[in-house]
Amino acid sequence: MTQSCLQSRLDPSSEKVNNQYYQSNVRPGGFTDERAEKDRDFNTTKMRKIAVLSLALSFILCDSQFSNNNDNVQGSGSTSCREICCLTSMSQNLGAVGEKITNLVEKIQLLEAKLQNTEKEVLELRSTPQVAFSAALRESGSGDTGPFTTATPLQYKRVFSNAGSNYNSATGIFTATVKGMYFFRFSMFNNLSQSPNSVVSLMKNGQRLTSVWDTSGTDANDMGSNAVVIPLNLGDSVYVELQPNRIVYDDGMNYNTFSGFLLFAM
Repeated sequence: MTQSCLQSRLDPSSEKVNNQYYQSNVRPGGFTDERAEKDRDFNTTKMRKIAVLSLALSFILCDSQFSNNNDNVQGSGSTSCREICCLTSMSQNLGAVGEKITNLVEKIQLLEAKLQNTEKEVLELRSTPQVAFSAALRESGSGDTGPFTTATPLQYKRVFSNAGSNYNSATGIFTATVKGMYFFRFSMFNNLSQSPNSVVSLMKNGQRLTSVWDTSGTDANDMGSNAVVIPLNLGDSVYVELQPNRIVYDDGMNYNTFSGFLLFAM
């Protein structure tokens, strides 16, 4: 574009116009007129200035076009750079998502392991024998039980519960069918007439474990209770024994009770 601009501004026809102008003002004797000479110099200078300005304008136009081309190239480069940035960002996001998925998978696996352990524990609990009972002394009515000349197991006739059927209401004796750790509790209400004369003991295989008693004083309507946690083997027996020549009272309020249950098997 620069060459075409220069050619258009420095065309030889311009010099031809100047020569024609000069020849038309030449006198017949071959001498030029002073005015015509000045005019020719002025026109020549003017044409040279126009040529210089045209050349400068051409350079400006060419530089502008070059700048536009560079802008287009830079624009393409910017577009490419944006695409690369987008791809990089997407890759980073995918990496973060992948890491989260991995963490979730690990958590799910941990939860599955815990769930399996919980299911195992539930199955173990379900497979553990259920042993529990609770009973009151009198099935109906009211009155004293005793005295007897020898120590006698109390027969708790009113059975509230007897899971596992380890308690025998006919004998008042609990017999272990599962080896394990057990809890037992019993309560006693003293006699209402005469002086207090009540003593009962919790027994295991004929051996005294603990007792409740009331044998002195002038007051009535006294009661007490006691409890133990003991290990039992298969066939061990537990019962509440009324001591010789002692009395307990009960009625529909069920003051005298005997209860027990398996804590855990061993």
